[in-house]
Amino acid sequence: MVSATTLALVATGLVAAGSATAAPAAPVAASPNGENDINGYRNVGYFMSWAPENYGYTVKDFQESGQADQITHVNYAFGNIHPTDLSCFISDKAGTPEVGGNDGAGVAGADFVDAVSAEDSIDGVADTADQALAGNFNQLIKLKEKNPDTKVLVSIGGWTWSKFFSKAAATPESREKFVSSCVDLYLKGNLPVIDGRGGPAAAAGLFDGIDIDWEWPGAPDWAQHPENFVDPINDKANFTALLAEFREQLDEYGASQDKEYLLSSYIPVNPTAINAGWDAPKIFDYLDYGNIQGYDLHGGWSPNLAGHQSNLKDDPSYSGDISVEQGINLYLSRGVDPQQITLGIPAFGRGWTGVEDGGKAGVWQRAAGVAEGTHEPGYKQYFELRDFGTEYFDEKTGSSWRYDGNEWWSVDSPRAVEYKAKWVAEKGLGGSMWWDLAGDYEDELVGTAADVYRAAKTGPVDSDAPAGCFPAWSKAATYTGGRVTSHEGVNYQANWWVHTNAPGTETHWAPWRVVGTCA
Repeated sequence: MVSATTLALVATGLVAAGSATAAPAAPVAASPNGENDINGYRNVGYFMSWAPENYGYTVKDFQESGQADQITHVNYAFGNIHPTDLSCFISDKAGTPEVGGNDGAGVAGADFVDAVSAEDSIDGVADTADQALAGNFNQLIKLKEKNPDTKVLVSIGGWTWSKFFSKAAATPESREKFVSSCVDLYLKGNLPVIDGRGGPAAAAGLFDGIDIDWEWPGAPDWAQHPENFVDPINDKANFTALLAEFREQLDEYGASQDKEYLLSSYIPVNPTAINAGWDAPKIFDYLDYGNIQGYDLHGGWSPNLAGHQSNLKDDPSYSGDISVEQGINLYLSRGVDPQQITLGIPAFGRGWTGVEDGGKAGVWQRAAGVAEGTHEPGYKQYFELRDFGTEYFDEKTGSSWRYDGNEWWSVDSPRAVEYKAKWVAEKGLGGSMWWDLAGDYEDELVGTAADVYRAAKTGPVDSDAPAGCFPAWSKAATYTGGRVTSHEGVNYQANWWVHTNAPGTETHWAPWRVVGTCA
């Protein structure tokens, strides 16, 4: 999901801060409901452990930007697998670029050790030396106190930390041990003691489930991180068995807590990876849902060809193209329930330089090389590209890009997001997923999708939660066509640009459309 280069740079920059030993923090009250939705749709967002370090994006920013009102599930990325005992673990050891930040590496500082200042804290209260839990974990607990319906899952693996999945899943004994260690560490919250932080039950109640990001079981070498262990013969069956073990242990522990724990997975879009390691629909007997890789379809690994990295539909102008729809249709053709598929949408772009004709018809053009990126070549966050050059959108492929006469960036615009979210609703899918939340810190993309779901027909996800009101109407705000709001117990959608006109007050001229009552 994130490149080895990115995570290696981050890991080497994180240094754990010292503090005194303290008693475990009080656990968060568990919600008995395993799911959460917006009008029957999920809106899942990845929060990177390194987002505060790399982008200055904090849990407080997630709350204050408005994203917390639009996101139903937060995936905290990532957890690692121990290289020798094949368990879930958290380490304060930095990774090294030579091994991709894999062996024994961790980000304990960002997770729960490093103190967060009052300025960066979601409630304005700084972490103190006598807290057992600090860092991102403590901020996420505070987030859940403000947003009790929001679900927080820990994502294990990712592109860089999938190295030992194959070994951990290899036998019944290794699977049982691995899953038990993950439940103990993340759900029971039994953290290691590092610089005076952590200890038994220090993070109890924080996580509502586990997200498995094994990239990719059984897939050929070209699809893998070069350090990964792969068993092309047995990974597929072992991955299915691993998910079954997770489901069993999550349900068993959940029964003791009177809570339903979620199990999700990051799922590939490339048919080669799907066929190599994904026993669909069998794996979905154990998963609550899967977040499909709706991006990285093309990138800097093809340095001389600029093209779509996240096109929804096939592009007839290029025979080598892969589309998100191809992968989704493959799952559906094998009997996967549409509501169990969540469409991944990027809040980042991939770019090339030296593109001579990248305008309206300028897709799949020759490039001189990969464009300069912020933390890795050819990769920038949406907020870095939102005003770059000129925006283009192709409705045939459901893709957008930006071009300035030289650099060409494949990056989803709000228009592309609206197109994809409407397609999700029409297809009966479970919603959308975002890599990653820091890229859309002003809530332009995430909020666009959420508004589409609020105004669409009720989706297939049933959380048993009461229908809620859209964000309250503000006289000071400007609403463009399609945006939603609530006023006096009624939900509305703007028919066109509207400012100052209160919903429900116009009878002949109708800038607002009623889309339901709310509680």
